[in-house]
Amino acid sequence: MAQTIKLYTIGFTKKNAKQFFGLIQESGVKKVLDTRLNNVSQLAGFTKRDDLAFFLTKVAGVGYDHALKLAPTDEILKGYKKGEISWDAYAEAYKELISKRHVEDLFSPETLDGACLLCSEASPHHCHRRLAAEFFKNHLGAGVEIIHL
Repeated sequence: MAQTIKLYTIGFTKKNAKQFFGLIQESGVKKVLDTRLNNVSQLAGFTKRDDLAFFLTKVAGVGYDHALKLAPTDEILKGYKKGEISWDAYAEAYKELISKRHVEDLFSPETLDGACLLCSEASPHHCHRRLAAEFFKNHLGAGVEIIHL
């Protein structure tokens, strides 16, 4: 029987550092894949790229990579945030984007197993990290378990 790939997702909004790093530690995450387009100017100071990489290593013993190929484009993101496109239009545009980028070829099952897709949204429901996780599950099959932290 094939091994199950555990693919986590997390958003940092509405979480303090203790909650955020606690969830990462308790879950067994091995590496955080930052799916944000802009990872240096954020509301929560502990999530700025260099600080986050440091804290993940020192606090949780977890690796960090900026997975820019999983980020939406500025155009798609701004259109949604400004209310110019609906969630459904955003989701379709994002899925088309990562399909064109062939992200399934950029992230091996070994890389994804124990990885946690990070963005800012508190909930995965209207967030591209959930769409990316579902994309990988569709490409890799039933052996992918998505866990939203």
